[in-house]
Amino acid sequence: MLGLTLLDGIAFGYFAIAWATYAWIVEVWGGRRRGLTAIMHDYRHRWMAEMLVRPNRIVDTQINMTLQQGSSFFASTSLLAVGACLGLMNASDRALEVVQGLSFGHAGSRQQWEVKLAGLMVIFVYAFFKFGWAYRVFNYCAILIGATPEGDRRTSDEAKAMANRAAKLNGIAAAHFNRGQRAFFFALGYLGWFAGPLVFAATTTAVFAVLYRRQFMSESREAVL
Repeated sequence: MLGLTLLDGIAFGYFAIAWATYAWIVEVWGGRRRGLTAIMHDYRHRWMAEMLVRPNRIVDTQINMTLQQGSSFFASTSLLAVGACLGLMNASDRALEVVQGLSFGHAGSRQQWEVKLAGLMVIFVYAFFKFGWAYRVFNYCAILIGATPEGDRRTSDEAKAMANRAAKLNGIAAAHFNRGQRAFFFALGYLGWFAGPLVFAATTTAVFAVLYRRQFMSESREAVL
């Protein structure tokens, strides 16, 4: 089907399972295991607690703006990647010649090449939507920071509730940003498919191992504990 072999199908299934498993590890199991993402989520609540009592909230808006800019950058990069995939699809014959000329090249037929490119493009489209939504939610968070009562009202229940809402919204934006970045990382593993299904499985495993280590066994995690 679609010019793919059984081994291609198995390798792609392994890729999809690895991606879904890692997402579950980080977003569900990682909350109990105290992964880096879960730890930083707690710091977001601490940040908004400090924002509540800070006399001047310029620093808070600047931090939030920096997070927005990161989302904007990756959203733009996602669109560029989609455009590059379309360009390669338009020049499939030439691209096939180049890949087949490599010592490790295994482009397969034109149909296989285009199917693989279409899959890569879907990953970058998914990443764009995640980064784009993260940018928008970070913008909403900035509005909540501005709407949080200050002065004599900063210790009121209304102010505390608003700070808590801002922290939750910031966490939601970060979750979408992380999912977009995860798509980028697994897209690197996906590139192995162009060298063959066995290489695809190997690069997927390598990406999974690197991400897992950085999430649960890295120096960065130890630094914020």
